[in-house]
Amino acid sequence: MPARLDALTTWLHEVLHNAADNTSPPADFQLVPASEDASFRRYFRVTGSAVANCFDGAGESLIVMDAPPDKEDSHPFVVISTLLADAGLNVPQVFAKDLAQGFLLLSDLGTQAYLDVLSEHTVEPLYTGALDALFKMQRNASHYVAELPVYDEALLLSEMTLFIDWYCQQYRERTFSDEQRVRLDRVFQQLCEEALTQPQVFVHRDYHSRNLMVTEWHNGYGKPGILDFQDAVLGPVTYDLVSLLRDCYIDWPRPRVEQWALNYLYRAASVGLLPPATDAAYLRWFDWMGVQRHLKAAGIFARLHLRDNKSAYLADIPRTLAYVRDVSARYPELRDLHTLLDELA
Repeated sequence: MPARLDALTTWLHEVLHNAADNTSPPADFQLVPASEDASFRRYFRVTGSAVANCFDGAGESLIVMDAPPDKEDSHPFVVISTLLADAGLNVPQVFAKDLAQGFLLLSDLGTQAYLDVLSEHTVEPLYTGALDALFKMQRNASHYVAELPVYDEALLLSEMTLFIDWYCQQYRERTFSDEQRVRLDRVFQQLCEEALTQPQVFVHRDYHSRNLMVTEWHNGYGKPGILDFQDAVLGPVTYDLVSLLRDCYIDWPRPRVEQWALNYLYRAASVGLLPPATDAAYLRWFDWMGVQRHLKAAGIFARLHLRDNKSAYLADIPRTLAYVRDVSARYPELRDLHTLLDELA
């Protein structure tokens, strides 16, 4: 998209020149790709003499987001970044914006994602930081619920339909009888109802190892930089927890995951974020929420391959659906889904 890159470069020249109070020569900077995500957004790292300390707290580099306005709405990113910063979380600061063109200039949270460094030796301090940040997000940011769309029944069901439409029917070329579809729809409805019975809090919606950056250490654990929060909603209390602990990009033994989850839910209950319950009840919320999320993720990964020519995510589908197979095998109500996954496997 040369035209967009030209427009982005022109905008950056103007922003950086103005940040220098128009007293310096035309802004001198370099752009290099920083990352892409599973949307139409692109990110570039901005470096050079015009960048260093041009904004308070900017440091030696900046990030510019290119979000085509006909495909992505950047306004929620601006709103949610302010909300999370006010809640005490480490998120990119917005230094300049042009929502009409879809350009944002942001502080740079670095190049090291959690996924790059997670190992048996680092997981405890890194997850301690991530879980602390999640607790702060749910406890503080949830006061701003009026700012958030609601993760309602229609959205939950439409996400699970991605698994049928894109993964099963288009990617795996699997057809269904009317009776099979009715039975799967019944499972999806049960998963939706279970999610809606949970306490509703701020939900980041993509809280995992690719969107958490290693930016600093505090009291021996990582304090993550948090990215990709623009799709935040008011939704189930276990959603972000399962995104982190049953990550589509890295997995851990089930007993360890369940203990992490229970420890977090005990903590959340201690401050009134959710009611006291048995371990079995908490794990049912956690398990069933994970099934909903992982069905959605498998559908999105297939769609990224088929529609957007982003095939790298196909490698993450087996892990993602393995979570669903494991959980669905342990709940009789999910038997029809488990049967389907066994057939597809």
